[in-house]
Amino acid sequence: MDFILSGLIFSPLLAALAVLLLPARLQQPIKLVAFAGAVAQLVLAILLYLRFDGAAFANGQTGYQFVEKLNWIGFELGSLGRLQIDYFIGVDGISIGLVLLTGIIGVIGVISSWTITKNVKGYFLLYLLLMTSVMGCFLALDFFLFYLFFEFMLLPMYFLIGIWGGPKREYAAIKFFIYTLVGSLFILIVMIGLYTSVIDPTATAAQLDLLQNGVASPDAILQVQQMLQQNVISGSELVRTFSIPAMMEPANFIPGSLLHVLSGSVLWDLPLRFIAFLLLFAGFAIKVPSVPVHTWLPDAHVEAPTPISVLLAAILLKVGGYGLIRIVYPIFPDAGAYFSVLVGGLGVLSIIYGALCALAMNDLKKLIAYSSVSHMGFVLLGLASLTVEGVNGAVYMMFSHGIISAMLFLVVGVIYDRAHNRVILNFRGLASRMPAYTSFVVIAFFASLGLPGFSGFISELMVLLGGFSAPDVTGMLPRWMTVVAVVGLLLSAAYYLWALQRMFFGKYWIFPELRENAVISDLTKREYLMLVPLAILTLLFGIFPHLLLDKMGVTVTGFTELVLQNGQEQLNMVLSSIRK
Repeated sequence: MDFILSGLIFSPLLAALAVLLLPARLQQPIKLVAFAGAVAQLVLAILLYLRFDGAAFANGQTGYQFVEKLNWIGFELGSLGRLQIDYFIGVDGISIGLVLLTGIIGVIGVISSWTITKNVKGYFLLYLLLMTSVMGCFLALDFFLFYLFFEFMLLPMYFLIGIWGGPKREYAAIKFFIYTLVGSLFILIVMIGLYTSVIDPTATAAQLDLLQNGVASPDAILQVQQMLQQNVISGSELVRTFSIPAMMEPANFIPGSLLHVLSGSVLWDLPLRFIAFLLLFAGFAIKVPSVPVHTWLPDAHVEAPTPISVLLAAILLKVGGYGLIRIVYPIFPDAGAYFSVLVGGLGVLSIIYGALCALAMNDLKKLIAYSSVSHMGFVLLGLASLTVEGVNGAVYMMFSHGIISAMLFLVVGVIYDRAHNRVILNFRGLASRMPAYTSFVVIAFFASLGLPGFSGFISELMVLLGGFSAPDVTGMLPRWMTVVAVVGLLLSAAYYLWALQRMFFGKYWIFPELRENAVISDLTKREYLMLVPLAILTLLFGIFPHLLLDKMGVTVTGFTELVLQNGQEQLNMVLSSIRK
């Protein structure tokens, strides 16, 4: 078994243990150990990316690469069968880009954190724990394991904002914690419901002595699934599971269980499967974040220190979008088809509302925070279309936005370090004093507004293509939604160009009260080290999008075909069951 995925997850944790053993006074060694842990994770991510076979398709229990599956928790529950939780991790075309993104941002974040002086040991300890939990989310294939990593992100982020943040850090940290915790509770409710409804056919075959040489053949698994649907397996012989691939197979659902397609269970005049979809969607939409559950994000960004804003925008928000693609739609494709207009509508609402809010902001960091809300709306729109182009665009948008948003928050941090102020109207003509800095601001702004040649253009183009073709190809979205989404691109150009014109062009001027303490100088070597790689990456993946599309294309195509096929079949079954 290849343990590269475990190495990706636990290399920051090993560095955290080393940091824990170092005396707090040794600030420089602590930073070097944290940097080494982040670099180790990045090296493993690059190796995984290079070794990953983009032609493999994750369909059901097969197709995931570098899989590690070990029995973790298991015991008999009598007549209720057997409880089983596995250490089950793997990677496919949907997660490979996010794994690479996490490795890149992890190193950039450590470099950005080099100026931290307050409780350095505690800061880097929490930072490394956060990197472990995020990588675990992107690799977990067991719902229980995913949930552990998902929940574990809360504590490090809460303390990183609450201790090292700005003047209103406690308020922002508590608001972040409450919003995310509520979303986590929604996810937990559905996770328990799924556990009571789904079996592991391989483990159940072992219980029934159907293994051949210790291996469950495809015929044995099919036999178990047929026996399950015929109700000829006693409850004590069933092995329930948290396996996400097992939950994707309709044949693994126990007849009569709450979330079986033919259960006929209804709550508030909606099938219980639809309620489960909405709860999961709400839980992950908070993390995306989607309007109207987005209000925690601007506060968290404004109060968080720059490196934590980078992590939050670049990778933590992506966990929400990833959860929708990895868990929600494959397990409940019927509800995904039924609520496609709702999901697409929330995506369009996020695009327009986020852009309008950004246009009204005078704080540069808040402007960029609301731009994240707007751009992540494209993820929802692309996913709701359920076209190959749209879903490819959604996945590509998560990777692209991760690179670009990291760059955006870093350039905000540069000006804040010099003037301790981010108000747009307090600066003018910065290009004459900070030409190199202005160049990177221009690159970041133009990449984010979708200028051709940058990665942002590729992702937005694919989402719009998918949205426009959806009425004819999948029938999921009305075309007017995509037309409205295009307005968001115009608004993004407006707020970026207006901010650029007000802050960087014209005669140099700085607000009088800031002049005494502000030191307006160009980029340092450390800042070049952060910004140059991100600028290169957004250009590289904008000019050569096949570098990522070739890795994820086959998986995404299989995903859309599987969700569409199962969605239509199961939707008809669910609706017919509640009419009886």
